[in-house]
Amino acid sequence: MRTTLRTSRTAVVFAAIGALAVAGCGDSDDKATPGETNDKESAATVQLPRLNGEKIEVAAVWSGPEQENFTKVLKEFEKRTGATVTFVPAQDPIINFLGTKIAGGAPPDVAMLPQVGAIQQAVERKWAKPVGTEAKAQLTKNYSKGWQDLGAVNGEQYGVYYKAANKSLIWYNNTVFENAGAQEPKTWKDFLATAETISASGVTPVSVAGADGWTLTDWFENVYLSQAGPEKYDQLAQHKIKWTDPSVATALTTLGELFGKPNLIAGGADGALQTEFPTSVTQTFTGGDQPKGAMVFEGDFVSVNIGQTKAKIGTDAKVFPFPAVGELAPVVTGGDAAVALKDSKGAQALLTFLASPDAAKISAGAGGFLSPNKSLDLAAYPNDVQRNIAKALIAAGDDFRFDMSDQMPQSFGGTPGKGEWKALQDFLKNPKDVAGAQQKLESDAAKAYKS
Repeated sequence: MRTTLRTSRTAVVFAAIGALAVAGCGDSDDKATPGETNDKESAATVQLPRLNGEKIEVAAVWSGPEQENFTKVLKEFEKRTGATVTFVPAQDPIINFLGTKIAGGAPPDVAMLPQVGAIQQAVERKWAKPVGTEAKAQLTKNYSKGWQDLGAVNGEQYGVYYKAANKSLIWYNNTVFENAGAQEPKTWKDFLATAETISASGVTPVSVAGADGWTLTDWFENVYLSQAGPEKYDQLAQHKIKWTDPSVATALTTLGELFGKPNLIAGGADGALQTEFPTSVTQTFTGGDQPKGAMVFEGDFVSVNIGQTKAKIGTDAKVFPFPAVGELAPVVTGGDAAVALKDSKGAQALLTFLASPDAAKISAGAGGFLSPNKSLDLAAYPNDVQRNIAKALIAAGDDFRFDMSDQMPQSFGGTPGKGEWKALQDFLKNPKDVAGAQQKLESDAAKAYKS
């Protein structure tokens, strides 16, 4: 698999999140209510064709608030074009879901693919259709080259990265921190010390979503990128070095410093393995000053789940960058790309819309969303925390690393109960067995890259 992005000023840009997102983390009162629009705000920046009577299906693995927010975008597209758009809930891995649909002769018009590897598979299987002229023009105008390249295969553009994620953030319950006298840590060593301080105050410090293997890959990737560096990260992502490499052993050993201490993880390893991602967030921000966990690691999209609690982002819920394990703090991103599976006017029009700031503004206003679209007015975000995370992402330009597991064959890096997801769940259960975890990871990776 290819990696297209280089890291040089990453630490400088995202270290600023500590000063930006936390120092200025109160909600702004001068912004429109999320999702609210007026005539000035809704002025179109992109022209779309009339599609009266055309029916379009869009498949994605999103559910709950994420699906609801995206549906608002599709409603606006309907309003502007006259088309009828249906959201098709997909299962993970989405490539398998799409394969069934295509085999049955009923593929959706557009699919939102959450992995670079999935885009490449869709192209290899001749499912994906190249991005049209109008959508390309929007991409050139609104996106850095790095984000364009992530949606390209062999020089041909297929994907429009509509949604991005900064997956190097740790969110925390401010009341618990204040009660424990804890400070935001800057390094991994400080992070573990902070966890022990919180544990001593009577609250379990870290909520881990072990039931969802993808969160564990994100834990590993942040530790590995910071500790081993970007060149090794790229080599491992492309399987140019094996999972039995000493650098992997070092990262797993480091991660074991947290996973190997049951008193630091909500419910211990067994409890974590039964905790799904949404619960890992909500249990951090409910329960008053005695939540089940004081901190939860994951991307900017955590704010969607915080929104399901009474906690207010910026006061009750705060955030700091993933601590530096090596010399530099890590910056791992993810994203979802729109890919056309039908060569139709409607599918191409939707890609054009999703590549525009008009569509991004709707999702940004709803919250729990980060756009790689550099033309989006940052005022669209509902609070200073999200606004400053977005500002830092755009300022980074091409200087970031995309989620490693999302660059790999989906059978290894993106399938529940298999490959990397399963191996890291087993490691969470038994973090002393570093060598065993490496052997399993390498065995599964070797099979996936050969197929």
